[in-house]
Amino acid sequence: MTLQRAPLVDTFGRQITYLRLSVTDRCDLRCVYCMKAKPTFLPKADLLSLEELTAVCDSFIARGVTKIRLTGGEPLVRKDILSLIGNLGARIGKAGLEEVCLTTNATQLPRYAAALAEAGIRRVNISLDTLDRDTFSTLTRGGRLEQTLAGIKAASAAGLQVKINAVAMQGVNDRQLPALIEWAHGEGHDVTLIEVMPIGEVGVDRADQFLSLARLRETFQARWTLTDLPDNTGGPARYVRVEQTGGRLGFISPLTGNFCDTCNRVRLTCTGKLYMCLGRNGAVDLRDALRNGEPDALDAMLDTAMRQKAQGHDFDVSRGAAAAVPRDMATTGG
Repeated sequence: MTLQRAPLVDTFGRQITYLRLSVTDRCDLRCVYCMKAKPTFLPKADLLSLEELTAVCDSFIARGVTKIRLTGGEPLVRKDILSLIGNLGARIGKAGLEEVCLTTNATQLPRYAAALAEAGIRRVNISLDTLDRDTFSTLTRGGRLEQTLAGIKAASAAGLQVKINAVAMQGVNDRQLPALIEWAHGEGHDVTLIEVMPIGEVGVDRADQFLSLARLRETFQARWTLTDLPDNTGGPARYVRVEQTGGRLGFISPLTGNFCDTCNRVRLTCTGKLYMCLGRNGAVDLRDALRNGEPDALDAMLDTAMRQKAQGHDFDVSRGAAAAVPRDMATTGG
């Protein structure tokens, strides 16, 4: 049984209740905003074991984390990932953990969706930036749209609540987003749009990709009636209802609509590095404390992390590559 300890509160009074846990840096797609065309993956020996990941999650739960999201890379390519999901699912409703959810590209969902539901997963975020097959193939560097759509269908059939995440990119998929939104709402899925963030050296100019969601919303308002909603799903998205479709649309705007003042999350990589902010380089390494420390060593490192958590990120897409956080998104966790 997990014993409750003092909550994780940073120096700005923000309590951390949301852990985004990357279980692998590997992926079966190569999305252009996430990683290089030919990435160098971590040696498997560098990764925390599934038992270690469970143990570190227990420490976060004991310190007040109520929501854990498993990310990657693509989390479902991690060998034996269902054992970790099952362990965490068994903790839901105990010691304060309320939810375990998953972010995925959906390629593995025909194989795993039913097992995820059985293990306690109720919601999945699925990355899908377009319904145009050629654009999808270009953005994923060879991925097949049909494979992702089959995964979405499998998730729905298993009773999982699906939310579509789409990165909005100027001159790439911006004109295709209305069709994606209307399709998703017709299928009963929420959609969240995300601004391009300057993370990783991926071979493209972020300033060329960047599309302001504030400006995009203005174009939507010429097409639809948007009604602001007070909904909060535990993350930074701000939601509206599209009256013509009846569906919910979220906007995550780290550059044009900074939400750092309400930040409630940290990110743990598959190697045990804890990043307090997606848009900064500062991290503490939990692996040594987990493997070699006394029982209180991990707690002490979490306290150190709270003292180091910055007030806000340092994203500025207008500065181009100079503003990019050097690690790839897949390394930190999507």
